[in-house]
Amino acid sequence: MKPLSTPAAAIAGALFSIALTGCATHGPSPSIERTSHDQTLRTQIFLDSKGFGPGVVDGRPGEFTTKAMALYQQSRQMSADSQPDTGNIEAYSSYTVADKDLGAIGTMASGPEAQSKQEKLPYTSLLELLSERFHTTQKFLRSLNPGMDLNSLTAGTRVNVPNIARPFRFDAFPSTYPAPPESTAASRRVIVDLQQKFLQVLENGRTIAAFPITPGSSEHPAPVGEWRVVGSVPWPWYRHDEGVLSRGERTDSFYNLPPGPNSPVGILWAGLNRPGVGIHGTPVPDTIGRAGSHGCIRLSNWDAAMFHTLVAKGTPVTIR
Repeated sequence: MKPLSTPAAAIAGALFSIALTGCATHGPSPSIERTSHDQTLRTQIFLDSKGFGPGVVDGRPGEFTTKAMALYQQSRQMSADSQPDTGNIEAYSSYTVADKDLGAIGTMASGPEAQSKQEKLPYTSLLELLSERFHTTQKFLRSLNPGMDLNSLTAGTRVNVPNIARPFRFDAFPSTYPAPPESTAASRRVIVDLQQKFLQVLENGRTIAAFPITPGSSEHPAPVGEWRVVGSVPWPWYRHDEGVLSRGERTDSFYNLPPGPNSPVGILWAGLNRPGVGIHGTPVPDTIGRAGSHGCIRLSNWDAAMFHTLVAKGTPVTIR
């Protein structure tokens, strides 16, 4: 997988400073039924807020929540049986749909040739936008809002959502997700663990963030070895080349697909000094850790946005 090289947009703003247009009250509406999953949901919200991605935030126990907790404990020198206090975390919040949200919904043509003629590759439903914004699944959002057609809402409608600390605002990327100075490359390192399916960002040997990944596939495995980040491009164009995708061979028959949250490489391309290999986002976050990637390292779009704030050009990357 490799996007076209395009200049990155101007990056400004403070780390994690994300304005929630239309964000309303915290706490659940009376329609949310408390469940046995609430404790897991609070744990996922906690880990997500600390930069240790549990995968999707949906209240369901799973391997990524367990692995993220283990990495968080190690980073804080906590014992395996020592759990952080999440009792003061409210599991649910509400969000008011804004006109801007509805205006971001578009259509996707079928197939790369037709998609290459579009101006962008947008969200195709409000449910898709909201689930990505709140780091969750469409199924979980439906369960929090029974009886509501989440794709037919009007501006001003309130919906129940997981109470995550940093909702992903695609419309504020990369302006409120600033890249670090290149000087950080001297003290930081990325480790990609193909077996654990986790990516860690280390600073002076200590893990400061970790995210679940899809690390290539059996046909196109991620290249084991020592690499470095050669550039990080928000909203990349994508070169769809069937020769690369099927055989790993670059051909002269390809389509240039425009940027958008539904781009095959999502909202970010962080290229490595191995042609065609990079760390990037995805339009299908539910498949992280399961579906294969073509030799690249795939993150959810919200984790890719955070990765962009942590890793500069020149940062060493170990794939093992």
